[in-house]
Amino acid sequence: MEGTMHADAKIRAETGTESGPRGPGCSLRHFACEQNLLSRPDGSASFMQGDTSVLVGVYGPAEVKVSKEIFNKATLEVILRPKIGLPGVAEKSREQLIRNTCEAVVLGALHPRTSITVVLQVISDAGSLLACCLNAACMALVDAGVPMRALFCGVTCTLGADGTLVLDPTAKQEKEARAVLTFALDSVEQKLLMSTTKGLYSDAELQQCLAAAQAASQHVFRFYRESLQRRYSKS
Repeated sequence: MEGTMHADAKIRAETGTESGPRGPGCSLRHFACEQNLLSRPDGSASFMQGDTSVLVGVYGPAEVKVSKEIFNKATLEVILRPKIGLPGVAEKSREQLIRNTCEAVVLGALHPRTSITVVLQVISDAGSLLACCLNAACMALVDAGVPMRALFCGVTCTLGADGTLVLDPTAKQEKEARAVLTFALDSVEQKLLMSTTKGLYSDAELQQCLAAAQAASQHVFRFYRESLQRRYSKS
């Protein structure tokens, strides 16, 4: 097995013109978030990472169909709608990953025999779509007041042919990469909630990407706090 590589080795910074609220030296793209955009859902949020944008509405806890009722916890459903056309295999796969992440943090036992539905609409996909969906879902759940044991975020990274690690890649960088890895992490201990990978990588490179994602998650959670502080500090 190859020797463990440090998380900060060979991490290439993004060259975007916008600087996000995450401090110098961070290779994440610019973030933007707005909550309570929609009137019908119980909570909603729009989240942007660079040119990738996702809109989310959360419904519930609400009445659930008898066929889907779970006697000791809430039934969590996730629906992902693509920018154009009908949902396909890729959307169904992402729905399952998002649902698994949400179920790991949502305190569904507080609302048994109810339904919590998360509906995601892709506005634009310019790379790191799953991570953006996870971040948007978290902010929408917070806006809906759904009880959670922790916040969560998604971080995507890619490995180039030469082993260069890029955080929050664009669609072009994902296409050219040797491997694409996405992690979902909680805000308490940066514990791994979910991971999905595509491509070839070594055990050492996996650990390198996870360590880089855990470090980057601190910047995402800081953005969450600043965004919520700005919203609730308004009189």
